[in-house]
Amino acid sequence: MHISFSRSVSDSLLSKIRSGEGMSRNEKLNLIVQLSIPSILAQVTTVLMFYIDAGMVGSLGARPSAAIGLVEPATWFIFSLVGAVTMGFSVQVAHFIGADDFAKARAVMRHGYAFGLCFSLLMLLTAFLIAPRLPMWLGGGIDIQHDAMLYFLIFSLIAPFHLIEYMSAAMLKVSGDMRRPSMMAILMCVLDVVFNYLFIFPTRTISLLGVEVTMPGLGAGVAGAALGSLLAFVCVALPLAYYAVFRSPILSWRQDAVRFVWRWQYIWNAMKISAPMALQYLLMNGAQLVSTMIVAPLGNVSIAAHSFAITAESLCYMPGYGISEAATTLVGQSVGAGRRDLCRSFAWMTVSSGMAVMTFMGIVMYVFAPEMIGLLSPVASIQHLGTAVLRIEAFAEPFFAAAIVAYSVCVGAGDTLKPSLINLGSMWLIRLTMAYALASRYGLRGVWFAMAVELTLRGLMFIFYLFRHLRKT
Repeated sequence: MHISFSRSVSDSLLSKIRSGEGMSRNEKLNLIVQLSIPSILAQVTTVLMFYIDAGMVGSLGARPSAAIGLVEPATWFIFSLVGAVTMGFSVQVAHFIGADDFAKARAVMRHGYAFGLCFSLLMLLTAFLIAPRLPMWLGGGIDIQHDAMLYFLIFSLIAPFHLIEYMSAAMLKVSGDMRRPSMMAILMCVLDVVFNYLFIFPTRTISLLGVEVTMPGLGAGVAGAALGSLLAFVCVALPLAYYAVFRSPILSWRQDAVRFVWRWQYIWNAMKISAPMALQYLLMNGAQLVSTMIVAPLGNVSIAAHSFAITAESLCYMPGYGISEAATTLVGQSVGAGRRDLCRSFAWMTVSSGMAVMTFMGIVMYVFAPEMIGLLSPVASIQHLGTAVLRIEAFAEPFFAAAIVAYSVCVGAGDTLKPSLINLGSMWLIRLTMAYALASRYGLRGVWFAMAVELTLRGLMFIFYLFRHLRKT
């Protein structure tokens, strides 16, 4: 009952954007909260999935953890490019929904699935070609190269299913339906944990309420972690696509009375939005790979601590990404409806909310850093180093939030070029140069100090850019 009521309230408030009605500050804040909370829960649950995955692999020792940590930036690179393509279409859908032109929104959606699937299959082919040499290129030791290659190869198979899942979820979110994609994301996390538990460990006997039970297992280790994630994506992507295509009140293709016609203009518009984002992701993930290459010579303990700290930190900044998704939806629909007043208001309110939430999360991360790393690895040296770098990063969380949410505000408005340049310049000119200079003397602590400084400066740059951009509109 409560969920249905919240859904109807958010629909009513979103309709005010499209109809041109005025909105009070409380109504705007209420809408931000209602759209953010399901997304935040999904984002946090997703991180918990990787957290538990990392903990399962971490229990096998430093070498398997280092193998995954070595190629993890490359796997996220594939995911981010798929995400960039998706955003090019979902932003157009948000604009058409804001303009009350649902038929064109559905037409763009059809183009998104077709183009996106072709792109994801191209990414899969590329991954298969580079997989055998990737761990060596990244500077991984001979002792972890095989496991790293196997993990990357299996994980790459997720690409087309990730496209289906991400495209479906993005389309539903910009239509105002945050609840269903978020629930499916939570389900995917639960399935991933279950599958990984079965695939990573061998068949064993466990004690359950005092009773000895034989738990079946594949015993595939690192490969099992990738297989579990693959199966979880398959189980969620297909039902989510079915709902978006056949059941959504706004997006269901059954509502189209005219024959579908391919229009290259939608592809061109998507490329204008996606290309700067894709280039940004390409170079940003390239920067992550360079960062991994800076960390790799520091040894397996540093590689594992670096990977675990990234996983632990993501638990703290995912609320910012949840609020950023609400920002994209609200700003996108406001732009489509021609409501510049709402666009400015939603922009500042979402950025302020993100900074407030992530300031709190930064405090939590600083206080509980030992426990967060301790859950991921039983190795004392990894725990000590991971705790130290997490506490360095905690001070940058508020401005990291500003960068995350302000960037999503710009995406919702269709402005991706200059914000992408801010991200790229900050990463390559500040973070990597500082990390390279500090790594040889201060080790992993120096790398993470450089990261904290860069994120703080990036947040300040985005606040300044948003202030100047919105003042002109």
